[in-house]
Amino acid sequence: MDFSEITKDLVRAVRAERSQIQVSRRLGYRANVAYSWESGRRTPGATDFFALADRPGSPLVERMAPFWKHAPPWLHEAPGSLPWIAELLGAVRGNTPIGELATAAGLSRFTVSRWLAGRADPRLPDLLAFLHAAGGRALDFVALFVSPAELPSTRRAWKRLEGARSLARASPWVQVVLLALELEAYRALQAHDDAWLAARLDLPIAIVRDSLERLEAAGQVRRVEGRFVPREVLTVDLRAPGAGSALKRHWAEVAAERLDAEGAMVSYNLFTVSTEVLEQVRDLQRAHWRSVRTLVETSRSADEVVLLELHLVPFRAGGADRR
Repeated sequence: MDFSEITKDLVRAVRAERSQIQVSRRLGYRANVAYSWESGRRTPGATDFFALADRPGSPLVERMAPFWKHAPPWLHEAPGSLPWIAELLGAVRGNTPIGELATAAGLSRFTVSRWLAGRADPRLPDLLAFLHAAGGRALDFVALFVSPAELPSTRRAWKRLEGARSLARASPWVQVVLLALELEAYRALQAHDDAWLAARLDLPIAIVRDSLERLEAAGQVRRVEGRFVPREVLTVDLRAPGAGSALKRHWAEVAAERLDAEGAMVSYNLFTVSTEVLEQVRDLQRAHWRSVRTLVETSRSADEVVLLELHLVPFRAGGADRR
């Protein structure tokens, strides 16, 4: 994605009916910086963008809240400030090494370190690149302020992402088969072979064929020299409330079925803990999840299709269906 083009479109959309001069004055500038941002001559810092987006009747905190499954405690603390932005980036980063994340985003480690310390204001295109590298959330961030389907720079990418999400909800195995088409071993085949994929993934051949038919119908794969080639493998994030519940249940069942599979790694721990420490454990799990996703983005070869399934289950009333 072209984050500079997205920035121009996003600033224009968030400015909405207000004039460029009006917006520039409101942000404390004498010059018409809004024109410079929308024309691409300059790029806004994240603090300016958040100030632009913070409007009466639509405060920044309310806009940002849907980005998280559970609103973080810092969300209401000086919204849009450098410390607040540092908290945002730190939460998205998790425990991912700064160097890995900077490399994935095409940024310098020194620059990212300054952002995370609250000592520098990221340019909006760089903020988007960071969010994209740290879990593929750039388009979801844009969606907090305007529908990506309405912006020329994000329309096609959003359509692909929403299509992938719909397909993943309708047929979860589609994502596994799509990822398998990226395997080095599959790409080395002289021609496509349904049976090879089924054996490689330990799936019924009917599931492989159905998944490929769905992927081809959705335009997510194409045939090249006798093999299927993904048009693009997207990070599919299903964070809308309730949207991913069925999928989570599906993959939990798959993990249970493959508990004894070669290479499977399964651990469990039962313990008592304070409410405060439980929340810290939750934070560690979220951070680990983000770290793994960022690490996966840096992998240079595709040798295995892997399911990572994490559970943290408090035993309390209303926590399970005991039928």
